[in-house]
Amino acid sequence: MTVIETRNLTKTYRRFKKPEGLKESFRCLWKREYEEKTAVSRLDFSMEEGEITGLIGPNGAGKTTLTKMLTGIIAPTSGDIQVLGYYPNDLKNELKQQYAVVMGQKSQLFFELTANDTLRLFKEIYGIEEKEFEETKAYFTELFGVRDLMDVQVRTLSLGERMKLELMTVLIHNPKILFMDEPTLGLDAIASKQIRNL
Repeated sequence: MTVIETRNLTKTYRRFKKPEGLKESFRCLWKREYEEKTAVSRLDFSMEEGEITGLIGPNGAGKTTLTKMLTGIIAPTSGDIQVLGYYPNDLKNELKQQYAVVMGQKSQLFFELTANDTLRLFKEIYGIEEKEFEETKAYFTELFGVRDLMDVQVRTLSLGERMKLELMTVLIHNPKILFMDEPTLGLDAIASKQIRNL
């Protein structure tokens, strides 16, 4: 079964350009110059159920832009995109409940809550039955080795500990698709290896 398919997918940004200096700042109040930057260009791509795909490229190559288009965070400039048979930018709950996103630079954790309270909040958001929730939570608590972190405020945890709990949070509803954008950003070598192994 094809879970992701794009045809001729393109995303172009329009960026404001301003030459250096105060004089140019004033001039730009009346006349602005823009440039276009194409982040993703005519991408044809498909993924089947069960596949794992990695995007590799330098900064600015369009990896995060593609992830954001696949999850409906931003709309493409042109082209076709389908995720589990839906157009992501329609933001239908039926689609949003079937995928999860981990972005190394964005957290879904609530820093003043404990991990247990955060997971319970996501249980309610996704409408997970109590028995299924407890079984899934127990499984990931054991898998990630975070039993002693579950009743601790998130803000007091290390970055590596928070990333483990971040993964738990996005996996608690058993999504069909998991998007990960730099999930090891900012982690030391040991924590980074642990996250990759998990």
